[in-house]
Amino acid sequence: MTTLADDLTDPRSSVRLRAVMAAGTEARPSDLEVLVERCAVEPDLQVREALTWALVRLPAETVVPRLTHELHRPEAQARSQALHTLSKIRDGSVYPEVDDRLGDDDPGVRRTAWRAAVLLAPAEEGPALARRLARELGQGDRETRLALSRALVSLGEDVVAPVLADASDRRGEAVRAHVDETERLLADPDAGSALALERARREMALGRGKRASG
Repeated sequence: MTTLADDLTDPRSSVRLRAVMAAGTEARPSDLEVLVERCAVEPDLQVREALTWALVRLPAETVVPRLTHELHRPEAQARSQALHTLSKIRDGSVYPEVDDRLGDDDPGVRRTAWRAAVLLAPAEEGPALARRLARELGQGDRETRLALSRALVSLGEDVVAPVLADASDRRGEAVRAHVDETERLLADPDAGSALALERARREMALGRGKRASG
C-alpha cells in the first residue's frame, strides 16, 4: 500500500489529485508536512488548488505557523502557494509577514502577496497598504498591472481614490495610464477582461510601430 508521500510523487496528476482530495477529506494533522512540502514543487494548478483546500481543512493553529515559515523559502512557488493558502485561512495575525512579501523579487509572488494583503490587512492598515501598492503603478506586464489594479480596487473607493489621485498628479505618463485603468475598474468591477484586452491591443500596435520604424 502506497503512502501519501508516494502518491504525491506519482507522475500522473490524476493520482496526485486523488491523493490530495483523500487527505483533505480525512484532514489528518500528521499529513501537514507532506502537503506543505508538495506545494513548493507541484506543477499542476488543479492539484495545487487541492493542496490549498486540504491545508485549510487542517487546524489553523498548526497550519499557519508552518505556512509562515514557507514565506522565507528560496523557491518562488513555495512562497506564492503559502501566501495563497494563508489568504484562504484569513488569519489576520500573519499580515505583517504578508506585508514583507509585497516587494518580493518574483513577480508572481508579488501578485499573490497583493491579493493576500488586501484580504488580511486590518481596516486601519488600508490607507497605508494602498499607498504601498501605489508605488507599483505603471510597472510590469499587463497581467501584473491588472493584478495590482484589482488589489487596489479591493480596498474600496474611500481608501484608494485619494491615493490614485495623488499618484496621477505626481507621477509620469505610464502611472497616469495605469491610474485611469484602475479607476475604470473601480467604477465597473467587471471591466477587468476588457482592460486586459485593450492593453494587449495597444502593446501589439506599439510593437508593430517599433518594427516599422526600425
